[in-house]
Amino acid sequence: MVESVPSESDDDEPERDYDRAADDGESAADSSDSGSERAGQHRAGRRQKQRSFWKEIPILIVVALVLAFLIQHFLARVYMIPSGSMEQTLQINDRILVDKVTYEFSDVEPGDVVVFKGPQSWVPEGASQGSDNAFVGFLRSIGSVFGLAPPDEKDFVKRVVATGGQTVSCCDERGRVEVDGESLDEPYINGPDDLTRLANQEFDEVRVPEDKVWVLGDNRGNSCDSRCQGEGGADGAVPVDNIIGKARLIVLPPSRWSTISDTDPQQ
Repeated sequence: MVESVPSESDDDEPERDYDRAADDGESAADSSDSGSERAGQHRAGRRQKQRSFWKEIPILIVVALVLAFLIQHFLARVYMIPSGSMEQTLQINDRILVDKVTYEFSDVEPGDVVVFKGPQSWVPEGASQGSDNAFVGFLRSIGSVFGLAPPDEKDFVKRVVATGGQTVSCCDERGRVEVDGESLDEPYINGPDDLTRLANQEFDEVRVPEDKVWVLGDNRGNSCDSRCQGEGGADGAVPVDNIIGKARLIVLPPSRWSTISDTDPQQ
């Protein structure tokens, strides 16, 4: 009968508690080091993202300004109304959206409210004067692009009442403007009192030159338009090429938001 002999090998000895504790301590230390390293990497990554964000802001601003410039230069632009010549349709400080594409595909029609560059014979009406301070002038030019300040250039807004080849005269017995001998129906002007005042603002019959339009302000008693600009007559007409675009909407202030009527007064 063979008796089992106790083994003297270390491998056969039971694991000691202090050995396990040591291993657990090393494992915990490794885990702690790893966690600290990950936390450090996370903080570093967050700081890097923050730095990247602040670096990108100027780029985003420049891109936004370029896009706004391109849109307002080629498609549509917001204009500020500096005078009361178009009341009550447009009031002082209204911001209007002007469509700059329409007349690339269609003709200017009677009743259209248009923004245009005044011909050489016209003088600025309510236009702001440029500042002698270069920085203030720069801010004003930027503001005018976004409709936040009146433009420095000779831009006007009026309503077309006659186009090239038509004859304009004033007035019939009711004080109404006539085109080709027919009285205009203009519901947008300031009412009977204004019509009465028209009788005191008669002008000689004018034949509108080809490629030009005859424009009047809706506030007839307070508008220097084709009747008086360029000393009136044919010189008061506006070249079609000077027209920037058609006024579509009042966009500001919110209480004034509405479309801008383009009722044809000749109909």
